[in-house]
Amino acid sequence: MSALLLAGVLGLGSVSARAAESAPVASANDTATLVTDRDAVGPDQHLRVGLRLQLKPGWHTYWINPGDAGDTPTLDVTADGGATGKGGPIRWPVPVRISEGGLMSYAYINEVTLPEDLVLKGAGGTTLHAHAEWLVCAQVCIPESGDFTLTLPASATEVPEGGAQADLFRKAEAATPVASPFAASVSGDGVLTLSGKGLSAASVSQAWFLPQDGGVIDQVAEQPLHVSDGQLTLGLKFLKSAHRDKPLLGVVVLKDAAGQESPLQIEARPVGGASAAAPVQANAAPASDVPTGAGWLRVLLFAFVGGLILNLMPCVFPVLAMKALSLAKMGGAGRGAQLQSALFYTLGVTGAFAALGIVMIGLRLAGSAAGWGFQFQSPGFVVGVCWLLFLMGLNLLGVFEVSAGRLGQVQTGSGRSGDMMTGLLAVIVATPCTAPFMGVAIAGALGGPPVMGVLVFLSMGLGLAFPYILVAGVPGVASRMPKPGAWMGILKQVLAFPLFATCVWLLWVAAIQRGVTFVALTAGGVVLLGFAGWIYGVGQRRSMLEGGRRTVAFCRIVAVLCVVVCGGALAQGLRAAPVPVVVGASDSGIEPFSEARLAELRAQGKPVFIDMTASWCITCMVNERVALDVPSVQQAFRDHKIVFLKGDWTNRNAAIGAFLKAHGRDGVPFYIYYAPHQDGVVLPQILTPGIVLSTIGK
Repeated sequence: MSALLLAGVLGLGSVSARAAESAPVASANDTATLVTDRDAVGPDQHLRVGLRLQLKPGWHTYWINPGDAGDTPTLDVTADGGATGKGGPIRWPVPVRISEGGLMSYAYINEVTLPEDLVLKGAGGTTLHAHAEWLVCAQVCIPESGDFTLTLPASATEVPEGGAQADLFRKAEAATPVASPFAASVSGDGVLTLSGKGLSAASVSQAWFLPQDGGVIDQVAEQPLHVSDGQLTLGLKFLKSAHRDKPLLGVVVLKDAAGQESPLQIEARPVGGASAAAPVQANAAPASDVPTGAGWLRVLLFAFVGGLILNLMPCVFPVLAMKALSLAKMGGAGRGAQLQSALFYTLGVTGAFAALGIVMIGLRLAGSAAGWGFQFQSPGFVVGVCWLLFLMGLNLLGVFEVSAGRLGQVQTGSGRSGDMMTGLLAVIVATPCTAPFMGVAIAGALGGPPVMGVLVFLSMGLGLAFPYILVAGVPGVASRMPKPGAWMGILKQVLAFPLFATCVWLLWVAAIQRGVTFVALTAGGVVLLGFAGWIYGVGQRRSMLEGGRRTVAFCRIVAVLCVVVCGGALAQGLRAAPVPVVVGASDSGIEPFSEARLAELRAQGKPVFIDMTASWCITCMVNERVALDVPSVQQAFRDHKIVFLKGDWTNRNAAIGAFLKAHGRDGVPFYIYYAPHQDGVVLPQILTPGIVLSTIGK
């Protein structure tokens, strides 16, 4: 009986621990729940409820003022039962600023709780019903919504204690602006002034203003700061359409020298006075156009030829240069050794291609829009490859040595595992390059049956490995390879420099992805890893000359610590908000999209360009500004008499949603061009004028 009672108490405790959070509404981009700050309710309870959004890396949602692009989340909560009530407005935590392509967004990343106050009337348990809508964006923007139910029992005490999720509300409260203790005013020429005790250059090192409403100031413009004792000014740039005779509402964030931020809610009275997923090729077939029969043979051939041409691409050259060293060493080897080396190199290449294909096909089946080279969208992967190639270059220069059977085999090409690792590395650095014929092959692989898709990727791998198979398999070619000699030591050192050049390219990629701060972290890691390689080499040479075990152990420990510090710094850097890039277009001559209008125009034999967009989609706006609303493209549309249909998905539209789903998409941007009496050609999600002109010119 005691055991049963104890189990019951534990069971009740478990229910209570979960009572403050509803069942989740999950998607591939985030997880949403309804949370409360108490697990039970007392009579006439003041309750705090909130929408908790746990966002996947790279995704964000928006503040009350989303900025120049985006949409404001909404949350409606009602309570019925013994206690009833309706939730109030959201109390907005301070967002981060994301400046992209000349536009500004105010957003939340990682995780946020958007709280409301709910005043309950009556006594007894209550059931909360909530409906929320929010927008999540990365390279594409997807509207999401959820319905939540959460039942809270009556509390045994009149004032119940804080619940399991109370910390979420304390964190949100700490990030919520407080009423400003300083007098605020704004002049007609945009000078925002805060006045009062406590303001000084010592207490404020940085400050910025977040307008509560859009359409008032240029939100991406610089805000020059000047601080003196008792006064702070920020220079704002009013838009021409702004009403300068009305109070300016918003949040001023003050940051001190220690990095502590203080958000202040202000109402400034007016006074007188004067910012690529790897693109899909433009000729790629739509996802729904899956090859059949003999068409698959053509796709497999394109895949093989595309892999063959990859050998000529600059991103593959460093690895092939290392393989040239192993070919030179094979000049005096028997044919059996040559064939074995070719076999294991081919296994490494085709195995890596097969693994990459399985991952991409799996992501597509799960609803992701992963494309060729998708792993290079990860800054962590880019930096990891950069550091690996740098260490390999140091190894080639003789700074340190790695014994046979380990990483050194990648550089020297000796041993079966070394050949396989070289093949793997060739595929890793090849993926940012796209050779001719690969567009059709990859489109077919991702749109067709999974088994055929894997075969397409295997064909690409065979194409990449084929030159090495030819050299090793044809006696006349292999016999003409130069014999090993002292010249190989010089060649080995020379081959380090293509690797260092690749590191420079990867630094450039990191700069585009995360900005200069992340590049500084990457370069700092290069220096630290250089020190690690040097001291590791010192230990090796000391061991060979003197056999000092303690010195060798010390050098190895220091080298390992350097690597660990690099890993920790990279993890910390990846937690920081990314620095994005990106956005508008004139609507003259543009018709609204409808399936009926599209069918009518195609029946008349007219060319049609469709732009599926939304005002909250930054990528859409960037494409409009840099690729669609430019004179050369607009003139080409007029010359070809192309009808431009725009589908606006700013608000939910079932017809647009169905059109996107029919083409294998669940978000915007989406572009498709229909030439007269021809099937549609899907364009990349990131456009350039050249891509658009080449597509409509065919």
